[in-house]
Amino acid sequence: MDFLIVYRNLPFIAEATFKTLTHTVIAFAFALAIAFIVGTLRSFKLKGIPKLLLDFYVEFFRGSPLLIQLFFIYYGLPKFNIVLDSSTAAIIGLALNGGAYMSEIIRAGILSVDKGQYEASYTLGYTWLQKTWHIILPQATRIAVPSLVNGFSGILKGSSLISVLSITELTRAGQLIYTRTSKPFEIYLVIALLYFLMTYIVSLLALNIETKLSAKYN
Repeated sequence: MDFLIVYRNLPFIAEATFKTLTHTVIAFAFALAIAFIVGTLRSFKLKGIPKLLLDFYVEFFRGSPLLIQLFFIYYGLPKFNIVLDSSTAAIIGLALNGGAYMSEIIRAGILSVDKGQYEASYTLGYTWLQKTWHIILPQATRIAVPSLVNGFSGILKGSSLISVLSITELTRAGQLIYTRTSKPFEIYLVIALLYFLMTYIVSLLALNIETKLSAKYN
């Protein structure tokens, strides 16, 4: 085994890792916004077209492969005169996919709030918006935070697929180094360890947040 190859390519790997994290963080921010909007709306008894559209969004992006979604956004949308650069397409794909999964976390969090909280809000004369914003969402968020942090890990691992859009993130960097050196074991071992390290740090963060929230509210 020749790990000097890894050492010689450290700047390239570091740059690719930064690009992976950049795409992941931006996509996660958008996914979080989508999750709160969709999850909140789906937690209430919508009917008709709005319900059908929201249900279709969630089921489509949870029920089809992320790779196909990325291909459709980058290669399919130009057929409708919607042309996106690779980074934008990647972020949109990751955000829509992550938002669909995370919206179910928000929805479950909202539905788990005690019904007495709803009755108390009506007694206090809160409007629907005030009730949702000041009473329901804060409690649902507290319940959902650990799972949402783990959702970041899901988007991070999913970001390995954006290499198909010719983005030189971590997985793509490994492929390029392997092509030049014909040393797959050393390169992919390091790439796998980097992904593991990043997701492990996020998992520790989620555990820490869950512990602090449990201590605060129990």
